[in-house]
Amino acid sequence: MGDIDGLALTETALDELGIDVTHLRCGYFFTNLLFDLESILAGTLTTAMDVDRPLPWVAPEDIAAVATARSLSSDWYGRHVQAVHGPEDLSFREVAAVLGEALDRSVAVRQVSDDDVRAELRAAGPTPQQVASIVDMTAGIRDGFVPENPRDYTTTTPTPLAGWARTRLKAACDA
Repeated sequence: MGDIDGLALTETALDELGIDVTHLRCGYFFTNLLFDLESILAGTLTTAMDVDRPLPWVAPEDIAAVATARSLSSDWYGRHVQAVHGPEDLSFREVAAVLGEALDRSVAVRQVSDDDVRAELRAAGPTPQQVASIVDMTAGIRDGFVPENPRDYTTTTPTPLAGWARTRLKAACDA
């Protein structure tokens, strides 16, 4: 699963050190939207994901808060896995609607193929291995991935996409 396989290797390497460790397994970062900002401003959110499948979406600052709280706590030891899923699962179609409302413009979602993503990434300049890793990660999540850690109160964080979009995304638009 591309980049996610790399994270699994990192988890394994840390586990082998025999230290106290918490692995954070996070949802789809709100900040990924910044990579598509120009297209969003033009009215289109593009993805190779299933546009109607809900996924956990999370604000990076919420991930930082979870990591900080865990790091400062003395109530744990050993190996732990903590999922960080954000406030709710959203489909790309729902994300486009939230963005449209937050940015006061129409935003439609457009699904593209893995080949389209490969071509766009190649044009941006990453290595072939980086392109394959990103495309494989998307395909792996899209094609039947089930998170090991289901959503519950411990995985849910407070920042809604709408609030983040009105502040962070809108600020990026004005920059």
